[in-house]
Amino acid sequence: MIRTLLVANRGEIARRVFRTASAMGIGTVAVHTGPDAHSPHVRDADRAVALGSYLDVAAILDAARRAGADAVHPGYGFLAENAEFAAACRDAGLVFVGPSPEAIAAMGRKDRAKEIAGKAGVPVLPDAP
Repeated sequence: MIRTLLVANRGEIARRVFRTASAMGIGTVAVHTGPDAHSPHVRDADRAVALGSYLDVAAILDAARRAGADAVHPGYGFLAENAEFAAACRDAGLVFVGPSPEAIAAMGRKDRAKEIAGKAGVPVLPDAP
């Protein structure tokens, strides 16, 4: 069971995740860079940790550790599509709220994603001649 969730994103997506987590009784942690220190997503979270960059995986994992988070939600965008980030969370003992690193890697390759979808019975377009 997740007790404290760090959202590795900002803005409206972080705020939506915080609202849902709070409704589920899960504590929330925001990350922010200097210019975002007083942003709405920071105010909405139970705790906040400063970062140098939203894409610094080591800093995000350190922020989760320092804040006592046991799970990380990547939000939308780069980190949500980054298999290495998902694996780094898992390796750090954190729950990654999203697909497994293996699924992210497979879906990142169009040929592999199409093969997987076809085997699952999802209609796919034939390959071009």
